[in-house]
Amino acid sequence: MHENRTGRQLALRHRDQNAVVVELGAALRHYTVGGRPVIDGFAPDDRITGGRGQILVPWPNRIADGRYRWDGRDRRLALTEPANGNAIHGLLRWTSWRIVEARDDRAVLDTPLWPQPGYPFHLRVRAEYTLGDDGLAVAVTARNLGSDTAPYGFGQHPYLTAGTATVDDALLTVPARTRLRTDARGLPVADEPVAGTPYDFREPRAIGSQRLDTPFGGLERDARGRAAVRLAHPSGAWGTDVWLGEGVENVQLYTGDTLPEGERRRAIAIEPMSCPPDAFRSGTGLVALAPGEEHTVRWGITPWQG
Repeated sequence: MHENRTGRQLALRHRDQNAVVVELGAALRHYTVGGRPVIDGFAPDDRITGGRGQILVPWPNRIADGRYRWDGRDRRLALTEPANGNAIHGLLRWTSWRIVEARDDRAVLDTPLWPQPGYPFHLRVRAEYTLGDDGLAVAVTARNLGSDTAPYGFGQHPYLTAGTATVDDALLTVPARTRLRTDARGLPVADEPVAGTPYDFREPRAIGSQRLDTPFGGLERDARGRAAVRLAHPSGAWGTDVWLGEGVENVQLYTGDTLPEGERRRAIAIEPMSCPPDAFRSGTGLVALAPGEEHTVRWGITPWQG
């Protein structure tokens, strides 16, 4: 029997929406509405590139030199972005997650995060995907099963498409007051206001030729406590909102300029994060997860048509 390279495929359906979550890393592989692609995903036997759809825990983005200090002790992680000397995107991207629940409109997976070199903490992480009238809702919860307080952060890496050949013509709205200026290694240098800069997308405008691999903060939220990053077709007639709810303090936007040829600028990654890059070193937004405690992040994707 053929076994897909990304494991079991959990197909979700609700009205004209279809999504697929895979066993490998509990990643979001596919999402369409009325046959229109919402995300730029991957095939069941593809090698996942660029973090596409993956869950990034216990840290999102990068840790400089893979080194951090926690509870008075120096820790060292493997350099999974060796070209830049960083540890990137956590420890659970390439692990098999256990399927807890599989229904027509809902999938739940979980996995242990065992103590290991550089991260000697014991967590259990649960991912819930639910399709409904408002689109796809995602909740990711980490519980500390160990006896020591653990540093923790969350991210996820969906690539959104507006149905254009490249993202250049797509209209982008980002309700963020600040952005983190980063260096050549993708590490934070300074927190800066977006006002008056090319990074101000608080009003919708075309992405154009702008290259983004940029963390944003200072999110402006609605009455429900959500911030929404909007990607729209150039006509403005339809598009997608990525809403950022409980636990999401930053969002990274990435236009894919460093991806393999053929994938560059084909879609834009809109990445909810609980903390900015290098939080294990800076402490900014980092969760100190005490024994027995849980931390939940909620975000989702709402396709719309004007």
